[in-house]
Amino acid sequence: MSAPPDSINLGNTQTDSPPQLGEISHPSEMRIPTLSSTNGTSGVNGNTSMEDAKNAVYGNAQSAFNTVANHPVTQNVKDTISSGLVSDAGTSRPVAESVKDQSAKTTSEFSNLANARTTPDTKAATGQPLTHYHSFFYNLLSWENPRATAISFIATILFIFGARYLPALRWSFKILWMTLGIAASAEIAGKLVLNQGLASSFRPRKYYTIPRETLESSLEDVEQLINFFVIEFQRVLFAENVLATVAAFAAALISHGLIKLLPLWGLSLIAVSVIYLAPLIYISNKELIDHHVANASNIANAQAKQVQDLAGHHTARLTETVKAQTSTYSAKAQEYMGAAKDRTSTAVGNAKQQVNQQANSASAAVDNAKQQVNQQANSAANSASNNPFKSGADAPPSYSSSDFPHAPKQEPIPGVASHQEQYEKSQFGGQAQFAS
Repeated sequence: MSAPPDSINLGNTQTDSPPQLGEISHPSEMRIPTLSSTNGTSGVNGNTSMEDAKNAVYGNAQSAFNTVANHPVTQNVKDTISSGLVSDAGTSRPVAESVKDQSAKTTSEFSNLANARTTPDTKAATGQPLTHYHSFFYNLLSWENPRATAISFIATILFIFGARYLPALRWSFKILWMTLGIAASAEIAGKLVLNQGLASSFRPRKYYTIPRETLESSLEDVEQLINFFVIEFQRVLFAENVLATVAAFAAALISHGLIKLLPLWGLSLIAVSVIYLAPLIYISNKELIDHHVANASNIANAQAKQVQDLAGHHTARLTETVKAQTSTYSAKAQEYMGAAKDRTSTAVGNAKQQVNQQANSASAAVDNAKQQVNQQANSAANSASNNPFKSGADAPPSYSSSDFPHAPKQEPIPGVASHQEQYEKSQFGGQAQFAS
């Protein structure tokens, strides 16, 4: 394969103009051997198609190079390198001064971001004070310090990619075993050769410890950070800000759909990009977004009012229908109640007649019982008048000894308690013996 033709011009030698590519001559002298080059016309056709492809590649490369070389950014970089100056706000300054200035601004923004960790004056809906991380994250995500926010965003993105593609845990263990191995080898080799361990010779007089104040401040920061997430979750859950609750709902719903398609690192990358870039987009287009949000709100209010009017109209019609049905059913109920009342009065009258009849029957039975009792009383009176023991109705009965022929003739002897003594002292005493 022959070298490219010498007619390629890399541009002018002057430093104030970008390099230019000259015209590329037709590489008719280039011969690229192929397997079919010895077969007559087929080899000629193969060489022709290869030359056309090469011409197309050269033409595209020239166009791309010219576009890049003529770009304003390329011209600016070229001027900066050639003159050592950088244009900033219409003025030219040395590169070192510009880098120093940007570094100072970045340091100042990071200081402002660190100083933003103050407890805000606003409180939650429950009256609880918020954490200083509320002010910190608001300052960070509102791009009040653009350099610090951009650096934190890029660092987070790089951390996600590093956790995905770099074996950090394996490297950590590798560094650990290499460090411990070097320390052990140096200690053993020093004791064998120098009779003194090398690792132990670098031992400090006092091991480093973390001060208590540092631990307490770190634990306080961790507590504030955890409480920030806990408080914000509850504020979103209990709809302290309806828009935030709706946005969290939409994010959770979209994440539920994307988790089936994307890995965890991809979902984390999207989440971080939305968290950082959504406020920036809103701040950069605040007037336009507020205008469209206001229009959407007006349209939503109009639709809601229309729906409310329609619902009121249907509610009025439904109320009228319910009233008509209620009056109809009330009339029917009154008719049923009147018929039931008539039936009830008829049944009550019949019951009263039956009760009266039963009362009359009971009174007749009582009269009959009274007559029977009177008759029995009269019969008893008649039988009492014929009793021989009574001489009159109120006179006491008169008895005689002839009425009781077997009764003893002697009165009981006073002072004698037992029957045996009474018998022995009576007129029949000693005539009979008691059975023993």
